[in-house]
Parts: sequence; structure tokens; C-alpha cells
Amino acid sequence: VWDFIQTHLQYLPVAKKNRGDLLFVPERDPRILFDQVVSFFIRRGFPIPLSSQEFQKGLAQRFSMRDGMYFLSEQVAEYDRNRATSMAIKQLSIFVDDEASAIEWLRQELKIKPKTYSEIHPLFLNELSGWKKNELQLELAILLEQNFIKYDAEDDVPSQIHTYLSTNFKDLRGLEKDNPSLKNKAKERWYVPDHNKADDLERLRLRSLMREFETYKEEKKKVKQPRAEALRAGFNACWQVQDYQTILDVASKIPSDVLQEDEKLLMFYDNAQTLTSSQDDDWD
Repeated sequence: VWDFIQTHLQYLPVAKKNRGDLLFVPERDPRILFDQVVSFFIRRGFPIPLSSQEFQKGLAQRFSMRDGMYFLSEQVAEYDRNRATSMAIKQLSIFVDDEASAIEWLRQELKIKPKTYSEIHPLFLNELSGWKKNELQLELAILLEQNFIKYDAEDDVPSQIHTYLSTNFKDLRGLEKDNPSLKNKAKERWYVPDHNKADDLERLRLRSLMREFETYKEEKKKVKQPRAEALRAGFNACWQVQDYQTILDVASKIPSDVLQEDEKLLMFYDNAQTLTSSQDDDWD
């Protein structure tokens, strides 16, 4: 895995600029890098050797991160030079059309400013016009609960919220994280979790996705509006135990557009089809 990432990072652009702004390079995002790892192993017929969270921990231990992107040690100095002469880091706009892109959009919004449900809800509704017709549309509350954390004011204010509040509100600057005024202002805000809490959330979310996938396996009729993230999780689980037939069986129940328009699902399906065909040939 790490040899592959080492080589892959060498060929990615170190910095992109537009009118003085430094652009975010999505190919260096840890989630995109993990997608590349998954693709690399599946296309070679191998099981995926680690989970997304294990991968992100390994990245942090082995490579250098700047502004949410990972670099080789010899690339960091070049990026830092570009960073020093740039006016700002410009995030690419995210087009929300399914659960995965909705989570990314929320992550970007909450990283910039931790928000309450009432603050994020109208903004979220404005992003839904392009949602895929065959993709199950989840409520905002579910997306938040399965991927982010709401501060309940029971403990100290987390650093993600503390940084935002102390930067943007003069009367909250210099306050300790257990200050009552700070806690009151932070209460009910959703924020992006750190790695440790993200692990716990990911495990809970995966269980939910697998329960959903099990219903697709048991369903006798067509599944008109499946949850793509549940399909991805289920196909991945089947791949790990070489249960290629279940991938093909479930794929036959979902709209063809869902499969053809999703690169990850199609990759699992195509390779499962190839491997089952090879197994059939062995019996001839």
C-alpha cells in the first residue's frame, strides 16, 4: 500500500494556482487516495488490506499533510513556498448529487464553520437540486449523526469549535475551553471529528450500511432506489471474502444507471464478473 502511495504522490501536481490563490488539489485528499488504493487492489484481484480509517492513520504517520492534502517529504518545501506567496487556499466547489458528495459538502462547510442544525439545514436544501433520481436521498439529520459530532456542552469545547469561535468573536478570545460563555456559544454546533472519534463513527456507520445491504440481498424484487454507500460497503465486504456471486446477484436487482454511473460499484461488478467467469471456465 505505502509503496503504491509513495509512487502515486510523486506524479501528482504539488501546487496549482489561479489568480494568486492556491487551489486545493483533490487528488491529494486522503479519501481520494484511498479510492486509488482500492482500485489498485481490486483490479489485480486482491483483497483490500486495510480500512479507510486505518489508511488515514497510516498516511498521517508516513507522509506530510498541508491544508488537508498529503505530500512526500521532498514535496512539502515546494508547497510551503507556494503557500507563502498565495493570498488564500481556494476549495473546489462540490456538486451534491449523492450521499458521498453530500458528506463531502458537509465536511467542507463544517470545517470552515461549525454550525447548528438550523444554520446548516437551509444551506443543505439549496444543494439538492442535482440529486440523482435513482439514489436514495437521506435526511440531513441522518447524514450528520452518522458522520459528524454535535457538541452537547457536557465536556470542554472541542478544538475545532474553539478555534472558530475564538477567531470570529472578540468577546470569546482567550477563554479556556471550559468557560461557560464559550460552552454556551458552542452548544448544539456540529463539527468534523478528529481521527479517534471518526473511527468510532465509521464503525457505527458501517454497521448501518451493512444492515441496509442485507435487505438488498434478501429482497426478491428490484430495488428501485438503493443507497449507493450501502452498496459500496456491501460489495467491499463481499470482495474481501471472495463472495463474488452476491455482488452479481445484488447488482442484478438495482437500476443499471446506478451501476454504470458509479465507478466504484462498476469496478467491483466488472472484476467479480471476470473472476466468476474464470471459475466457471475451470470446470469446463
